[in-house]
Amino acid sequence: MKVTLRKVGNSFEIYVPKKDLEEKVVFAEKPGLWGGVIRIGNGWSFQMPDMPADTPMPITVEARKLADDED
Repeated sequence: MKVTLRKVGNSFEIYVPKKDLEEKVVFAEKPGLWGGVIRIGNGWSFQMPDMPADTPMPITVEARKLADDED
């Protein structure tokens, strides 16, 4: 699923165009988001792609929505 990430102050926000959803990232398995699982404000979780820590934002990436969450 395509998602757009941006940094807002010291936190991150995600936009999911397919669902017209914008939420804050409330948990990141790894610092900087890349290569781990993140959870957003509505409870959804995504497996993020591996990318360099200095990847400029905002950026649109392909992230895998984890199946244990509702649509």
